[in-house]
Amino acid sequence: MNQFDQNFWNSRWENGETGWDIGEASSPIAEYFLQVEDKEVKILIPGCGNAHEAELLLEEGFTNIMLLDIAQKACEVISQKFSHHEVEVICEDFFEHQGKYDIIVEQTFFCALDPILRAKYVEKMHDLLTENGKIIGVMFNKDFGNPFPPFGGNIEEYKSLFSEKFEIKTLENCYNSIKPRQNTEVFINFTKK
Repeated sequence: MNQFDQNFWNSRWENGETGWDIGEASSPIAEYFLQVEDKEVKILIPGCGNAHEAELLLEEGFTNIMLLDIAQKACEVISQKFSHHEVEVICEDFFEHQGKYDIIVEQTFFCALDPILRAKYVEKMHDLLTENGKIIGVMFNKDFGNPFPPFGGNIEEYKSLFSEKFEIKTLENCYNSIKPRQNTEVFINFTKK
């Protein structure tokens, strides 16, 4: 049984313990999507939280956005937030989710999962992507030393985890992280093999 389950995350939301929320779309992710011309690509944001990235995507004209979170409270908040927009909100365990996406956005989701689930995460991401689909986003390049989320990681670990199923297009330190996360994040762009 995963101790960081729906009850764990729902409790964090209910108690306002959402320290991962930076209040806006992550700069590296925002910059990436400003360069994407096809506004009809199918996008999934797992562990979406307040879904600031979805707000940015809507502003930029993207039309096919799916938000996924395991916490009921988070889903209630974002359903209300996007009630007048064409955004689909699903309250579900990521590992149970079915669908096909062109782009999956990684933003504080990987680091929230128990590290024993990392290989399963890679498999699931691969399954959810269309041919030549990609994972883009940010991951921590830092060891937090925590027995609870966020769990850190590093470039070598990510290469080892992803290289069998993904072509690693970009895995490098972010030059445009927000100040509190400077020198602790890497931007990723992994294409499904």
